[in-house]
Amino acid sequence: MTTTVPDVTVTVIVHNDAARLPRAVASVRAQTHRALEIVISDDHSTDATPEVAAALAAKDGRIRVLRLEQNSGGCSAPRNRALEIARAPFLMFLDSDDELPPRAVELLLAAHRETEADFAMGAVERVRTDTGATSTWMAPLFGRRRTVRGIAEEPRMLFEPLSTNKMYRKEFLDRHHLRFPEGLHYEDQLFSAQAYTLARAFTVITEPVYRWYIAPHAAREAATISNRRHLMSNVRDRIRIARLIDAFLDAQGVPAAVREEKDFKFLSHDFRLYAGDLPHREPAWVAGFAAETVPYLDGLCAAAYARLDRDERVVIGLLREGRYEEARLAARGLGHGVGPRGTVTDPARGRTYWGGVLPVGAGAREDLDLTELDLQGCPFAAARFRHEITGLVRNTGPVVELAVRTYDPGLRLPLAPQPASLHLAPGGRRTTVPVRLDPAGRGVFEGTARLDLSAVALPVHGFWGVRHPVLEVTDGRARRTGVLLAPTDFTPFEVAGPGRHRITVEPEGRGAGRLQVRWRPAGSVGRLLAPVVRRSAVRRVARALVRG
Repeated sequence: MTTTVPDVTVTVIVHNDAARLPRAVASVRAQTHRALEIVISDDHSTDATPEVAAALAAKDGRIRVLRLEQNSGGCSAPRNRALEIARAPFLMFLDSDDELPPRAVELLLAAHRETEADFAMGAVERVRTDTGATSTWMAPLFGRRRTVRGIAEEPRMLFEPLSTNKMYRKEFLDRHHLRFPEGLHYEDQLFSAQAYTLARAFTVITEPVYRWYIAPHAAREAATISNRRHLMSNVRDRIRIARLIDAFLDAQGVPAAVREEKDFKFLSHDFRLYAGDLPHREPAWVAGFAAETVPYLDGLCAAAYARLDRDERVVIGLLREGRYEEARLAARGLGHGVGPRGTVTDPARGRTYWGGVLPVGAGAREDLDLTELDLQGCPFAAARFRHEITGLVRNTGPVVELAVRTYDPGLRLPLAPQPASLHLAPGGRRTTVPVRLDPAGRGVFEGTARLDLSAVALPVHGFWGVRHPVLEVTDGRARRTGVLLAPTDFTPFEVAGPGRHRITVEPEGRGAGRLQVRWRPAGSVGRLLAPVVRRSAVRRVARALVRG
């Protein structure tokens, strides 16, 4: 072990991750700034992690290994134990499945030396493990370099709760006895909220200082803690952390704008994650979710609710009213401009509400009020239609017949057969299938689309990816295109496509529950195309970031 006092301690926390630990540690060893120590904090792993950690320490005197006597089940304890033995005046944290870019330590340490900030933070590069595509986490927050002198100066920073893209002064953490809460998940959210609030100043730099690997299709048992939203204990932990943050902010006497930003962050991000999953949850789960969340939602400030999208407020209102099946229905349209199946008008108030039943509670009335959307008079291109697939039949070979029902809550379409078009566009090559929608009741139309997947146009080099069919309707002057919501329980099936492609038809696994079509080239074509697709995805994201 080196006797030189390091400038920075980087703690790498690990649990049963022997395969990826060497990559994480290698990214720290490769830092351009060399005067650092690496603490591998093992949360009592039962795989080969202890042996791997010992071997890594034997190769580099800067590495120290700390092993907890029993597994804590989270990230807090291994970080806190490492904090107790850290020797450097500056601290960073790294998870064993992620990496630090080569200049991360250098850049953050330079930021500290330029200012008297209590911590410095930089951008996070997110990398999808399935495609290699990259994006920047919370990109707008890292658009310019600056020093923020107190969270009241920039409350929106509360949206960025990670602890791993920051370098802290150890003196700052010790002075405030700031540690990660043990026994709870979402520990970063409380720790970061406290750090933002207690810091006299923190510096934001634009360069990436953390590489976060995302596995979007990981199995439930292998998913990260934040992706185990199907567990009610996960919901409870998030609510408990939110209450702890509220209590801390109240004790610190923060301005109302800071509390509003925290409440808005909870509504638009934390709650939104669970709301997007509701179409895929059983009714009993939704009822349990409402029991956990509604009491907390009722205490959030009105100003935060006023900033929330109407679609998300509708889901909250239905949960408040105990209309759980309708909440699942409403959640299927989140983020896609999907309307309800129908509306109801209260003549006494002159207001129009989501669904067929007048809301009872005052809060639900505000949430479910669609009057301002002007479903009847808004521009047709913004009309709120709802397209649901009521039947899906696979005919011979690659031909799929879709029974479609369109709901027109604003009664924008005349009571007559309506021409419509189904579009599917893999790789930018659009295929269009005509659909005739016939009246089936007031504001309801039904039709059938015959989709031959072998006839869908593909790029010359083939296509590897996912697309969602959309349905377009018109009033003769303007057009409105909307998503096709699929049954969430139909069994996926696979067909052979052109150019040795395999095509899978399936319900979207999360989000709105759209119909999803997945192409995958088979054989040698697929092996050649895969790296091309990944590089292309990276270039597309990079170009988008430059334009933004």
